[in-house]
Amino acid sequence: MTKATKSTIEVQGTAVTLLTTKGEDFISLTDIAKFKNANHSDDVIRNWLRNRNTVEFLGVWERLNNPDFNPVEFDGIRMQTGLNTFTLTPKQWIEKTGAIGINSQAGRYGGTYAHKDIAFEFASWVSVEFKLYLIKEFQRLKDDENRRLSLAWSLNRTLSKLNYRIHTDAVKLHLIPQEVTSAQAAITYASEADVLNVALFGQTAKQWRATNPKLEGNMRDHATIAQLLVLANIEGMNAEFIHMSLSQGERLKRLNGIAIRQMQTLTSRDLVQLEGPKDSQLSKKRSPPR
Repeated sequence: MTKATKSTIEVQGTAVTLLTTKGEDFISLTDIAKFKNANHSDDVIRNWLRNRNTVEFLGVWERLNNPDFNPVEFDGIRMQTGLNTFTLTPKQWIEKTGAIGINSQAGRYGGTYAHKDIAFEFASWVSVEFKLYLIKEFQRLKDDENRRLSLAWSLNRTLSKLNYRIHTDAVKLHLIPQEVTSAQAAITYASEADVLNVALFGQTAKQWRATNPKLEGNMRDHATIAQLLVLANIEGMNAEFIHMSLSQGERLKRLNGIAIRQMQTLTSRDLVQLEGPKDSQLSKKRSPPR
C-alpha cells in the first residue's frame, strides 16, 4: 500500500484503524476481528475467508474493481471452498489472485486491511450490531473531514482572491497606459490572469472552458486546496516580477517552476506532474500594450 493517512475510530469500545490512500479508504480487519476474539484475530479472519459466500463476494468485488484479477486462480479457490481441508489466508488470496481489495502488511500499519466495502461485509459476519456502529462512526469521520476540507478550500479561495487584487494593481500600474479604454484594459488583465493559469494549471481560461463546457464557474472554482494555496503564492510573486519589469515570457517560466516545486511539496509525493508552459498557449493571445 502506498503512502497513507491514518485515522482511528472507536466502535463499541474497540479501536479501529482506517488508512486512506489514493482516495480510497481501507479499514483494519485485524481490529474488527479483535471485537470477536482479541487474542486470535488472525484466526477470525481465516475462518471468514474459508466461507464460500465470502469467497464469492470477494470474487465479485475484484471483478468489478480490479482489471488484473486472476479468474483462473479464483475458480480454483472457489472449487475448494466447503472442503474440510480448505484453508485460506489473506496473503494466499492476494498472491494467487492478484487481489487489491485486501492488503496484508507488516511495519508501522501492520495487520490485514480491506477496502471499506469488504470491511463492512466482514464486520457484518463478525456482528451485525458492530457493523452498524462501524458504518455510523466511519460516516461521522468522513463528514468531519469534509467539513474541514470545505473550510480550508474556502479560506484558500479567499486568500487567492485577495492576492489577485495585489496582482491586478501591479498590472494596472506597470502594464496599462493612462489613456486606454476599458475593453483594452480587460484584454491585458485577462492575458496576465492566463499567465497564472498556464503556470499552475497548464492551460488558459478559454482552453479550460472549451474542455469543460458543462461545469459552472471557472477553473479556479474547481481547484484543489493545494492549487489554491499555490495560486495565492504565485499571484503575489507575479506582481513583484511585474514591478521588476520582467517580460511576460520570463515571468511565466519562473512562475511555472515555482508552481511545480510548491505543488510537489504540498502533496508530499511525486504524483503531481505540472506540464511546462507551451509558447503557443500565450502567443495566440494579444500582447499587453506597453
